[in-house]
Amino acid sequence: MTTTRALRRVYMKEALSEALLAREKGEVPVGAVVVKDNHIIARGHNLRETLQDPSAHAEIIALREAGRVLGSWNLQGLDLYVTLEPCPMCAGAIVNSRISTVVFGARDPKAGAVRTLFALCEDPRLNHRVTVVEGISRDESARLLSDFFASLRGADTP
Repeated sequence: MTTTRALRRVYMKEALSEALLAREKGEVPVGAVVVKDNHIIARGHNLRETLQDPSAHAEIIALREAGRVLGSWNLQGLDLYVTLEPCPMCAGAIVNSRISTVVFGARDPKAGAVRTLFALCEDPRLNHRVTVVEGISRDESARLLSDFFASLRGADTP
């Protein structure tokens, strides 16, 4: 395993820890971390239900925190790790924040805007393109989500 791949697994493990925090709160278990110079500077997990905020996705929360930490909206040179492929809103925020690389675990067949349904981060028509790495901890990310939704369906059954 290359050093880069090993580091990516470490950061994705941290994103998975954030996803577990979301699950504990009854949120869809998606987590994210922002990395600068091999250090995590920001974290986030889904908080839509908790905050009753449609924009409170893990990625948005982590990007906002990174901006506060750096005192800038421009996150060029930073990497975002997220357990689930970003949706259109989050992919747009990733491009607009100038993140350099997005690393995601599981594809999202219903809302994936990085590779599955759209390729917003790599679209040449936009003013910034993001390097995309997919599949790091894919199975763990997908299992966390499928178990969460299975438990919801089980709770609905009389």
